[in-house]
Amino acid sequence: MNNTYKNTSLDKLKSEKLDWSIVQDEMKNKLGLEIYESWLKKINFVEEFNNYILLSVPTRFIRDWITSRYLDQILQSVKNYKKEIIRIEFKIVDINTKNDHIVENFKPLKNKENISFIKDSYLQYNRIDPNKRFENFLTGSSNKLAFEASLKVSENTSNYNPLYIYGGVGMGKTHLLNSIGLELKKNNKVMFISAERFMYQFVKSIKSNDMVKFKEYFRNTDILLIDDIQFMNGKEAMQEEFFHTFNALLDKGSKIIVSADRAPNKLSRIQERIKSRFSGGLVVDIQKPDLELRKKIVEKKIEELDNLYPDQVKISKEIKDFISNEVTTSIRELVGAINRIVSFSRIYNKIPNLAEIKIVLKDLLNLGENKVTIDLIQTLVCKFFKISKNEMLSARRSRYLVRPRQTAIYLTKILTSKSLPEIGREFSNRDHTTIIHSVKTIEKLKEKDPDMVDNINKLKNQILYNNKENEI
Repeated sequence: MNNTYKNTSLDKLKSEKLDWSIVQDEMKNKLGLEIYESWLKKINFVEEFNNYILLSVPTRFIRDWITSRYLDQILQSVKNYKKEIIRIEFKIVDINTKNDHIVENFKPLKNKENISFIKDSYLQYNRIDPNKRFENFLTGSSNKLAFEASLKVSENTSNYNPLYIYGGVGMGKTHLLNSIGLELKKNNKVMFISAERFMYQFVKSIKSNDMVKFKEYFRNTDILLIDDIQFMNGKEAMQEEFFHTFNALLDKGSKIIVSADRAPNKLSRIQERIKSRFSGGLVVDIQKPDLELRKKIVEKKIEELDNLYPDQVKISKEIKDFISNEVTTSIRELVGAINRIVSFSRIYNKIPNLAEIKIVLKDLLNLGENKVTIDLIQTLVCKFFKISKNEMLSARRSRYLVRPRQTAIYLTKILTSKSLPEIGREFSNRDHTTIIHSVKTIEKLKEKDPDMVDNINKLKNQILYNNKENEI
């Protein structure tokens, strides 16, 4: 950092507010113009609090990309000017819309207002997202019942109350609650809040002696949408208040829609009477997406990104099928996988091959360390080098046997959690010093021999994905 920045740093430490333009200038110098123009330029400063700052970006994708790659550098640059800042928060602000109007806690509802929010900061955890609609919720056998039930609630054609939707993380529960809220807010007072924010407002109201306002606020609604109800576990006083709020809303005919990560009877440390109320309505689950639904989601997401970045998103059918088959945990992870691949394609200006895709998505794929065994590594290395396992494990030191043996030892070290003595025992009781020598030999060869690097990468992929395919 040059002297100009050092002097500026001292000046800014004395000022009350952080000058974001100076931080941006430093990031431009530190990370380069290309990264700055592609990502960091899109960050806007929103507000500074006691020990953190709030920044805005136009999309979730940009937020996730910045936080995963540049957040530490940004925070360090900020601390150069205000050392008391210890974290950075982001909010999503569409550049095509005006700045959100921030209201005070418990703002009285005007006649024209059909949706109410608890807003104690700019973070606005409870804002209904206009992009999460019924129209763009893709359905399959795993989520069709939950979708149809949500649709009937929004059309006021259902008699069940409450509607309880449960499923794993990233399956679309919040999307459905959001869609219900969007439809019903046209003619009703709608409140959409997470259980965690409900708890926060409850505690805050107790501390400020405002429980009367709290009760009035939460009971003056036609539709209550509450997300992730499992986070109320163990909070007895809050559960007591929620129970009475729940009953008051039912008595006045308000609709209640709840989401959770498990069925009502599986909720831990939640009062039995609350679980009983949940079970008294309609309980529907969202299961893991099947292959057909995953394929629909992949096609839809790529189509959306293609519209956003024309001629920059080129993903082959082979890769689409690979993603659909391998990323099975949740819809959110499936979308995240596509975002990663598209980012790779745009940044490196090339269509990634299957081997590169496997590296980019390594943490999302269905691998599991227990699938990688020393026996599997030895078998595939022997097959690759066209030698027998007996030859590899023998005491012979012929060159055509030494290199495969060292390669197998190296791969065992990096792909398993086995100790050096354990690895030595699996290679005919070789000493741990032999294991260390083999690993170092391969590492040195990789530095100067491109063929060795290529062979290691091919073997690594065969070992990790052996259950699906043996060749790349």
